[in-house]
Amino acid sequence: MQHPPRKSLWLHLTIIETNSFRIIAGEFRGRKFHFPDAEGLRPTSGRIRETLFNWLQFDIFDKSVLDPFTGSGALSLEALSRGAKTVYSIEKNDTVFKQLQINFGLHPIEKFTLVKDDALSHLKKVSTKPFDLIFLDPPFAKEILPQTLKLISNNGYINSNSKIYIESEFQITHDNLSALGGYRYNIAKQKKSGNVHYCLISLGE
Repeated sequence: MQHPPRKSLWLHLTIIETNSFRIIAGEFRGRKFHFPDAEGLRPTSGRIRETLFNWLQFDIFDKSVLDPFTGSGALSLEALSRGAKTVYSIEKNDTVFKQLQINFGLHPIEKFTLVKDDALSHLKKVSTKPFDLIFLDPPFAKEILPQTLKLISNNGYINSNSKIYIESEFQITHDNLSALGGYRYNIAKQKKSGNVHYCLISLGE
């Protein structure tokens, strides 16, 4: 039987250990989840997740969540752990999607919908109902945030009670949010961690 070289085995184990995150709070607090290497995959850090869910506080329990750029699943899984009613997650990368199926498998099937599709293509379909909370963490340097905001605004994914979390490589301004159309909104919270800007938008304010 042939064994892999010790150096290759060490690199493999290092990648496994590095490509992981832990749930911060809730039912699955402390549980570790893994994710594969994939171009553009950039999991939300534990520090940012902790800040975000502190912002949300009681605005996550029993709420419906849309996560169009699911990636590692860190935001969706944290939301489920903290009592979200349902999570609708979209991921187009085949390898990443297969790992998400494993990670989401800890939860009852009625708690989540996991869709393998391109986010922008999927959001062109009209939603049957709005979501309470939308996580928008699109790939950086792709300039797709305005189009994403326009799609969720025009196709029934939000209403005047929704909240939108945005993670980006630039500071979110009112100019960036013009694609929300006729919705009134307020940039309720905004911070920066390293080269990542993140904010929480409250609609109807």
